[in-house]
Amino acid sequence: MLNKGLTEDDIFSFLSSKKKEDIDHRYILSSMCTLPHPVAVKAHMMFMETNLGDPGLFPGTASLERLLIERFGTLLHHRKAGGYATSGGTESNIQALRLAKALKKSRCPNIVVPESAHFSFQKACDLLCLEMRTVPLGADRRMPADAAAEKVDKNTICLVGVAGTTEYGMVDPIPELAKIAYQEDIFLHVDAAFGGMVIPFLEKSMPFDFAIPGVSTIAVDPHKMGMSTIPAGVLLTREPDTLDVLNVDTPYLTVKKEYTLAGTRPGAPVVGALAVLDYLGVEGMKSMVKGCMANTKRLIAGMATLGIEQASVPDVNVATFVCKKVPRHWKVSWTRGGHLRIVCMPHVSRDNIEAFLKDFGDMHA
Repeated sequence: MLNKGLTEDDIFSFLSSKKKEDIDHRYILSSMCTLPHPVAVKAHMMFMETNLGDPGLFPGTASLERLLIERFGTLLHHRKAGGYATSGGTESNIQALRLAKALKKSRCPNIVVPESAHFSFQKACDLLCLEMRTVPLGADRRMPADAAAEKVDKNTICLVGVAGTTEYGMVDPIPELAKIAYQEDIFLHVDAAFGGMVIPFLEKSMPFDFAIPGVSTIAVDPHKMGMSTIPAGVLLTREPDTLDVLNVDTPYLTVKKEYTLAGTRPGAPVVGALAVLDYLGVEGMKSMVKGCMANTKRLIAGMATLGIEQASVPDVNVATFVCKKVPRHWKVSWTRGGHLRIVCMPHVSRDNIEAFLKDFGDMHA
């Protein structure tokens, strides 16, 4: 800490110089987060000081969190779903497994996840002392339900399916996994951190939510395709009061029990998420998702004309290719299988796609 404080001009001059070191979003093709919607930014600024960890001090903000859960419950076919706003998919996945472990006692608990599962499940298993059983993907890069069933035994506390995998943008066969979960009387968690705000707005129907009997919990991230400010995630539960089994005593707060993972929880991004949902509505979200999917198809078609093979046919706006090199200034990522991965988020415009294709073509000419 400095002995003597700086002037405001000096502070913001320094901060501005550091901000310029960040990558321009025009060239970011790898992230599942995006520029926040202006409505989210404005709402966020209004609620900067709010703390949902002590909701009695901020009853208006707390009511907006409940409204956000209701909005997502309705979107995912269960208006009376329970849940709360998390910091994102990692926290939601940890909490889902914490809940599954509390509901089913086992001396040697295990979970069954697809090979495509987000790395947060490894963190969760380390924290909760769970064995993680990984199911190899099928040729379509989805988890085969029959292979998942073979991994389930009497100590399995949770089966996990992914709706919108991080690397290839695929949706696991959630209805088939739900049948297994129902038959074996185990918890089914759907990680829809990315796909949860894409799939409901697609023309093609892909069942993955509470409309399917057997789905216990769902993770969705508004700070991804929902264009909220970071961090904003949601964990939804089929039963409204299920999370109460995780309660710990909080005697000095305005609430006396709390089941959340974090203590202090910012209200600002929660309100930002709600503001975008209500501003865009279903029609606006459909239009935004349609644009992202159209850009994904254009990218795939453009790469094909350049002789670049597609690695998989995605369900959502993630495109992967058999390719080893791209122009240096474009920020892309690579899957564990070595495939080029590009996510066509709302900030990735058609102009961005065309510019990338031109640069890519020039490099390979």
